Amino acid sequence: MTTAWQQVRAVADAVLYEGYLLYPYRASSGKNQARWQFGVLGPAQAAELGLGEDDTLSAELLVDPGPDTALTVVVRFLQLQHRAVERDTLGRFEPVDELTVAGHTWLTWDEAVECEVSFGPFSESELATLQTLPIVIAGGTDVEHVDGGRLIRTRAALCGELTVRSEADDDLLRISLAVRNTSAAPADKNSAIARSLIGTHLIAEVTGGEFVSLLEPAASAAAAVSRCRRHRCFPVLAGPQGCTTMMLVSPIILYDHPEIAEQSEGALFDSTEIDEILTLRVMTMTDQEKAQARATDPRAAEIIDRCDAMSPEALLNLHGVLRNPHAGTEIRSLVPEVPEGMDWWDPLADTAVAPTIDAVMVNGVRVSRDSRVRLHPCRRADAQDLFYADKVARVTCVHETVDGDQQIGVVLEDDPAAEMHDWYGRYLYFAPDEVEPLSEGKSPWK
Repeated sequence: MTTAWQQVRAVADAVLYEGYLLYPYRASSGKNQARWQFGVLGPAQAAELGLGEDDTLSAELLVDPGPDTALTVVVRFLQLQHRAVERDTLGRFEPVDELTVAGHTWLTWDEAVECEVSFGPFSESELATLQTLPIVIAGGTDVEHVDGGRLIRTRAALCGELTVRSEADDDLLRISLAVRNTSAAPADKNSAIARSLIGTHLIAEVTGGEFVSLLEPAASAAAAVSRCRRHRCFPVLAGPQGCTTMMLVSPIILYDHPEIAEQSEGALFDSTEIDEILTLRVMTMTDQEKAQARATDPRAAEIIDRCDAMSPEALLNLHGVLRNPHAGTEIRSLVPEVPEGMDWWDPLADTAVAPTIDAVMVNGVRVSRDSRVRLHPCRRADAQDLFYADKVARVTCVHETVDGDQQIGVVLEDDPAAEMHDWYGRYLYFAPDEVEPLSEGKSPWK
């Protein structure tokens, strides 16, 4: 497996198990009563019947083709596996929610099995014709005997299909991918989730060509990118920075070339949380709480054991790394410096800066309060920034952080509540390289 594949698979695994089980990793926790939030493709008619999710995920990708372009697609998802606990009562087995024998506990619980199906490689000529490829995952029942009873693990059979086709778009090749769950219609919510493809995502690899970024395309590809459509997914370039041969079609919003922080010791199934905080909270759990988590799921047991065994050095690594994005560059600042010999947190230091009159140079133009700018969000600091692309805004203030980073506060011109936001100081903030100064006129509402 190449380094690129290793990095892509690490991120794909994080997507696959996102929300699988949340802190405190116990079945009794309310947040673990409603699971399987991402990438769930329900069986036929599940959505229409109000019993499950939509059955399809689809995306369009762009390839800059070469002489021998070929495409490989990997479909990955989880298959629900119900673990039922039965107690041995004089040779007869009866279902129970919990079985405890000699200090060991087993719970009735829904586990999951990883499924991965690879298709291709497909040549450019093959892609010109619609390819409809079956996805078949067998069901089954496994019995594990334990002290005082047994565990019955059951899986429903899953059926689906992947469709792939291509068509020319200017000088590029548009690849249309769709995964659909074709399993039989469910009778209730339990059968719906049992027949669902969970955490569904795709990994696409191209040889003899390059994928085009759908987030930050070159100017020559912008029109083609605007014509791309997606349904319930977010395709991004994957692999190391600079790699253009792999795409991850994720059910979760990501940026190009996502990666797992090298300081991370392992999955915690909650990427919206901070590893250090979750690890510390696991360490503070009581022995009884940890035993309940271990009894819930083998993957929860791995988390508990990993956190308990973590060294002080590994825990310190989770504290994070401070990087200076401006290292090695000279920055001209129009924000006054805090007087020498004065601490930045000293109240008197506040008199050295005035956000409503301070300024910053952007493309040789002085930007300060009342300047008009066009927004070009590129830092991906917030997913909502995408909605502000190309919007015209009025600058309200210029700030500088204690780390030396400059932030420009703005309100949108076409926001009916702009004056109110300005009145009580609710601004949107962007870096200087995310705004384009405009010279014409004043804001229409000013």
